[in-house]
Amino acid sequence: MTIDRISILRSLAPYLEQWLAFQGAYRRTPGIQAAVRVDDEVVLDTAWGSADLETGEELTTRHLFRIASHSKTMTATAILQLVEAGTVRLDDPIERWVPELVDTELTGVTVRELLGHQGGVIRDGVENNFWQRGGDFLDRASLIDGARSDGVVFAPNEHFKYSNIGFSLLGLVIEAATGRSYNEHVAETIASRLGLADSGPEYDPERADEYAAGHTGLTAGDDSRQRIEHVDTRAMAAATGWFSTAHDLTSYGAAHWFGDVTLVSDASKRLLQREESRVEAHGRELGRYGLGFELRTIGDRDLVGHSGGYPGHITRTWIDPTDRLVVSVLTNAVDGPADALVTGLVQLIDLALDAARAVDRDGGTTTDLARFTGRFANMWGVVDIVDLGGRLASIGPRAAEPIGAYQFLEVVAEDELRTESVPGFGATGERVVVERSGDGAISAVTMGGMTMWPIDTYRRALATGRPVDTLARMSL
Repeated sequence: MTIDRISILRSLAPYLEQWLAFQGAYRRTPGIQAAVRVDDEVVLDTAWGSADLETGEELTTRHLFRIASHSKTMTATAILQLVEAGTVRLDDPIERWVPELVDTELTGVTVRELLGHQGGVIRDGVENNFWQRGGDFLDRASLIDGARSDGVVFAPNEHFKYSNIGFSLLGLVIEAATGRSYNEHVAETIASRLGLADSGPEYDPERADEYAAGHTGLTAGDDSRQRIEHVDTRAMAAATGWFSTAHDLTSYGAAHWFGDVTLVSDASKRLLQREESRVEAHGRELGRYGLGFELRTIGDRDLVGHSGGYPGHITRTWIDPTDRLVVSVLTNAVDGPADALVTGLVQLIDLALDAARAVDRDGGTTTDLARFTGRFANMWGVVDIVDLGGRLASIGPRAAEPIGAYQFLEVVAEDELRTESVPGFGATGERVVVERSGDGAISAVTMGGMTMWPIDTYRRALATGRPVDTLARMSL
């Protein structure tokens, strides 16, 4: 019997929201916007925190975020559309479309090499303080001038070298091949084609009030964050200019599932998504890259997508092109933990789906699992007891990766659980005792011999100023 994963993930969605909110507050992140699409349904579309710390405006699912290097996936998609049309070839040298680069060190670097960051091109130029508001992003003339004078660092295919300049040049290829601006072309062939009303290739000042504010990062524990204003990325839009929402990004990501030919064919997807580079340095793997798309494996999932780092916004989207899943998280601070949060969401989704398969195979329980769920705390930490796909589990919500901070729980009596019998350093295979107040609500949980209380109860007790080491002995 096949599990109904839409129903499972709908049921999981409230916990995913709680987990994101806890992570956001714990990490002092201003705001988080997130969405999950599976098959043809968005099962999570949520926002937490502040859109602007200065004004206190609440973040919503409609606020716009600068998604920065997600733009490279859009640019790569637009190039492959032109390849499919026979207008551009992947092996065209850059000077075929940007003649100003004839007889320079960039002569002969191909469109394919630029898409895969194998052109040896300088990352952002010799002076790029525009990334921290020290001047404007490059216009067309300054982009070409810099590419001519200082554009080459390595020989083509000598090393993977991530390059915003290289992708900005691909924007010029699109302009030359189509006879219109990059922004006009991709707005029509990507955003409009998918009906993405809240996505576009460049900052739109007419929608200024709709953008989530950007914020500085924390360089020390007692820092406060400062607001960062949005600016036009000019000739670098193809590398870093796009804006969107998490919801829109799941629609865009779904267009990169195999079988959907709205944007490009499956043959083009295979070119975009296959591994072109395995990036290794100092004895370890740093990542993998295709043509405009990053590649990563989380659990058993082979994912494609991209991150985005814009001054004030950090974003990440992962797409499972075969299992029809997209997960996107957008944050509005330079140190926003978007990558970690997406990884955590994927892990929680897969824990729930794996648990549901086990329940379907082995038979479930008639016990109302909601009777045991909640968030509990003591001196040593915080634990969530949650229904994951029809099985109870304890999860440490402070952990960046849930896969390393969970264990399943078995109901053995009316108010008694037992942790799963597996090897471990914790209290595996031991009793978990649930205590209830007169109204049936959980008043305490004893795990591994130590009492934990509902987190609000525990925090109220701490706020009274009572010594922490007496909490376990006093009546809460």
